[in-house]
Amino acid sequence: MTIATLCRDCLEEFTAAPNARRCPDCGSPRIVAHPELRALTIAHIDCDAFYASVEKRDNPDLKDRPVIVGGGHRGVVSAACYVARLYGVRSAMPMFKALKACPDAVVVRPNMSKYSSVGGEVRAIMRDYTPLVQPLSIDEAFLDLSGTESLHKGSPARTLARITKRIETEIGVTGSIGLSYNKFLAKVGSDLDKPRGFAVIGADEATDFLAPRPVKIIWGVGRALEGRLRRDGITTVGHLQKMEEDKLVSRYGTIGHRLYHFSRGQDDRTVSPDSTPKSISAETTFSDDIYNLDELCRRVWPLCEKVSARLKHRALAGRTVTLKLKQSDFRQLTRSRTLSNPTQLAEVIYQTAVTVLEKEANGPAFRLIGIGVADILDSEESGPPDLLQQNDPKANRVEQALDSVRAKLGPQAIKKGRSLPDS
Repeated sequence: MTIATLCRDCLEEFTAAPNARRCPDCGSPRIVAHPELRALTIAHIDCDAFYASVEKRDNPDLKDRPVIVGGGHRGVVSAACYVARLYGVRSAMPMFKALKACPDAVVVRPNMSKYSSVGGEVRAIMRDYTPLVQPLSIDEAFLDLSGTESLHKGSPARTLARITKRIETEIGVTGSIGLSYNKFLAKVGSDLDKPRGFAVIGADEATDFLAPRPVKIIWGVGRALEGRLRRDGITTVGHLQKMEEDKLVSRYGTIGHRLYHFSRGQDDRTVSPDSTPKSISAETTFSDDIYNLDELCRRVWPLCEKVSARLKHRALAGRTVTLKLKQSDFRQLTRSRTLSNPTQLAEVIYQTAVTVLEKEANGPAFRLIGIGVADILDSEESGPPDLLQQNDPKANRVEQALDSVRAKLGPQAIKKGRSLPDS
């Protein structure tokens, strides 16, 4: 028996025995074999340790060093290279813990504008091969390569190998591929064999593949839901596969539909290049813990302006404002408020955040504060302009005036008094 096989180095497609180890043309061991290899078209490409990889690319002296991208001693890890990960360093880990685990690590401050620019180059290469590219973040995206076989003279699998080869050669960072028949499984696949991985999950194997996996592999199952499922005796996807959909919905709400279908490898979402983000947020970590309500309000205001600017730039609005607070012991709390009408105004976001802060800033000190807007929709589709103004035309006029000045003279040209430190 032979199966479809691809060489990721010379891009040759051939059939080979299931136990083949090298490409017959170039001798490379980097081959991918799967019975459904030439039939699958939905992919997820995720760059490997992206921020750290960009820093190593730009500074060859860091090539073999453990690199951590993140804030100061009180910050958190934004990214860690694979050398640092051998020491147990992970994204979102407090920096002091990361440096304790890997004291010889080189710490690099994040340069988001550079990462964003490199991410744009990565997406440009993807779009050379299909217009159906749906970014998830700076360094990852879904691709739908249906119908591209004739154009690119090869299967979608071959095209994906060509894309990651170009990304590595032209941009200098590596990426991992997940190839399947839907978005959920494609994203699962891209995490299976990092770095420089290429994992294939076919329809015939999906249910058996998923069964022994932990429930957290399902997109949307966070720590809280995972804990609730565990308390109910549900720890693997296989446990979900034995349950009826109506029982899952009755017990866990609307996400029960996803638990039922994803656990069976079913996902009918399409790759949508123009998809609206689920939320837009910004946060900051303080150099010293803050107790004082007035100071917390002063610190959250520029975050509200940043989120508002992003919403306005993309012509979006949102109904739910979420405040994130992290205490000095790293315990985190989030509080959300749903507005009667969608908004993109910094003032409305700020006033909503303050009402929450007034209830929470009554004891513990905080080391981090964040603000986000969710339940996002296109502002042009969200109703007449007065809805976006939250029935406060004065606030809208003031904000429009501020935006107009900043557009002409720069983002720092004018500020509200609340953003200035006390004299």
